[in-house]
Amino acid sequence: MTLSAMARFLGDTPLRVFLKLVVISFLVGVVMSAFDWSPFDVLAGIREFFFDIWNMGFSALERFFGYFLLGAAIVVPAFIILRLFSFRR
Repeated sequence: MTLSAMARFLGDTPLRVFLKLVVISFLVGVVMSAFDWSPFDVLAGIREFFFDIWNMGFSALERFFGYFLLGAAIVVPAFIILRLFSFRR
């Protein structure tokens, strides 16, 4: 028995896929209602998650450059002084 292109794409017959989607949608709706969530809450949570990751990334870069500049304030002048003392004429 050969499956039609639609059934191959969906993974099952269209009617069975439709029934599975109806049942799963109902169950997800019950759970979301129990937690008093809306689709907008879920989308806002996902958006906030990525903003938090974005902000943490820049915070980490800010700390890195802060440490870098703090160390460079000592290392670069010390390097220059050492190079001047070891300079042979």
